[in-house]
Amino acid sequence: MTKKVTIKDIARELNTNYSTVSRALNDSPKISDATKQNVLRQAKLMGYQPNSFAQKLKKGYSNTIGLIVPRINRVFFSNVIHGVETIAKQQGFNVIICQSNESVKDEEDNVKTLLSNNVAGIIMSISKETQTQDSFQEILNNKIPFVMFDRALNNLVSNQVVNDNFKGAYEVTAHLIKQGYQKIIHFSGPLYINIYQDRLEGYKKALEDYKIAFNPNFVIENTLTKDKGIAAVEQLLKQKIDFDAIFASGDYSALGAILCLRQHEILVPEQVGVAGFANEPFTELLDITSVEQFSTDMGKSAASLLLDKIQHKDTSDQHQNIEILPQLIIRKSTQKL
Repeated sequence: MTKKVTIKDIARELNTNYSTVSRALNDSPKISDATKQNVLRQAKLMGYQPNSFAQKLKKGYSNTIGLIVPRINRVFFSNVIHGVETIAKQQGFNVIICQSNESVKDEEDNVKTLLSNNVAGIIMSISKETQTQDSFQEILNNKIPFVMFDRALNNLVSNQVVNDNFKGAYEVTAHLIKQGYQKIIHFSGPLYINIYQDRLEGYKKALEDYKIAFNPNFVIENTLTKDKGIAAVEQLLKQKIDFDAIFASGDYSALGAILCLRQHEILVPEQVGVAGFANEPFTELLDITSVEQFSTDMGKSAASLLLDKIQHKDTSDQHQNIEILPQLIIRKSTQKL
């Protein structure tokens, strides 16, 4: 087994004392820039790894944060990961990434794993199964710096970084109305999650502003997968519901809707307009109208907020809510006129 390089080893190689090397590695103002560069060069050459536990004792927190996402294979969440890692790396932090697979049980296990690794703080977007804060109550109990992004529980007061989902949904619905669609179905995610409630309210407000009566039967709540989109359209057609547009609160359910409509030889956008939400890459290839959420920026904002809380040791009950403006991306699937 290779012997771990220590500060004493570096000092021996440079023919200097332990305290000089230690201060140089910790960027002490008492050490000249030339000496610091010399020490850092030698440390890198020898493969020196700092003792994370010792660093934690000195700073009062570790240099590792945790990130919990529902699904890594969604482009939205992979972009968030990129944003978080970019900011964390710039500030000397490592990131442990976990995914809940949309399972509240996995989410709870993720939290336990991160806490057992003594992370300095946690960034998290809840699973679609999460209806209470039980899965992450231990974070709150221990007053560990905590930021939620994208999805959070409606009744939870916390640091959050979210899109203006009301605005995004309002603009999609208004666009559909301006294109001549009047009977607009809304595929919603679970309404105990903030983003889906906000999107529903945006949809309803647009209908109100354009003098179209809201029909609660036009709101279909599901998990927004492709298969759920297919099943929802099949059910609408089976029940002979009269509709001419679908606003899905997720791109995969919009994709499912289009596939089902085509299977039934219903023309998109001529007979039924379809719009999604998230601007997944396939929406550009398939000409599906959607909403860009700027997920990389969301990740950067969440990381910056968390690291600010960590470094200033802020355990107060004052919470920040950062809102990112979305952008409607109009494509062929809703261009009726």
